[in-house]
Amino acid sequence: MDKRLIINADDFGLCEGVNKAVSQAHKDGVLTSATIMANMPAADEAVQIARKMPTLGLGVHLNLFEGRPISKAGNINRLLDSDGRFALSAPKLSFLSIAGHKIRNAIRTELAAQIQWVIDNDLTPTHLDSHKHIHSFPAIFPIVCDLAKQFDIGAIRWTFEPEQLSRMPWPLPSEGGKKRARIIRFMAKINRRQNSSLLKTDALLGIAHTGKINVNFFKAAALYNSAETAELMTHPGYIDGLEPEKTRLLEQRKAELDALCSNKTRQYLKDAGIELVHYGQL
Repeated sequence: MDKRLIINADDFGLCEGVNKAVSQAHKDGVLTSATIMANMPAADEAVQIARKMPTLGLGVHLNLFEGRPISKAGNINRLLDSDGRFALSAPKLSFLSIAGHKIRNAIRTELAAQIQWVIDNDLTPTHLDSHKHIHSFPAIFPIVCDLAKQFDIGAIRWTFEPEQLSRMPWPLPSEGGKKRARIIRFMAKINRRQNSSLLKTDALLGIAHTGKINVNFFKAAALYNSAETAELMTHPGYIDGLEPEKTRLLEQRKAELDALCSNKTRQYLKDAGIELVHYGQL
């Protein structure tokens, strides 16, 4: 059986520069999928772009860290600062989601509102993933599974990156990437025990190499990835509209866009007999 690869762009809707890059990477490159941040400033523009590209799989990039919430429910205040913006760090949100059902209810309310926003804009989500992988936190994963079933969404990103991606012959991971991948891999194993029915891939590529996705990484993915169905996570973008204090990925986004649109990348994947798909085609 030929290998299948989903190449997803996270952060669709974050800003104009990311939206422009997602459009270009799908039209001129190998990008097959993107996940939209419903509550971010350029989300409306992302919707318009997505409507013009029916071959692009579109999921929801669930977000509890950046910007303001979609929901107006009072219980959302538990997640916000005094200015009405998301305020909790990933470690704190993880801890609180384990410790208290009121926080979990607030999380459910806001994530449901983000999914509903995408559907209300006449888009059909192919899958769910999340900013900073929050959906893989064991106390939050069951909430996301319930929401996927509620909204008839067939897949959730499985954040399992095989350990060998952090070793040769794969490129050197980004700073802290090996540790980050190990933590997220541990949570992914728990997620599979919690509910495997919505996990449609065998591996996720790009966690350890976040910030270092380039043509060489795509070459390694073509040559050394052993998963029959995998997702490769990318963050293409132009710097327009990016806020340096809120993202560590700035100039690297343009490098990822160049890699996605590179003829070498396309040829590596073609030579390996890899079928490019999105979640809606699984």
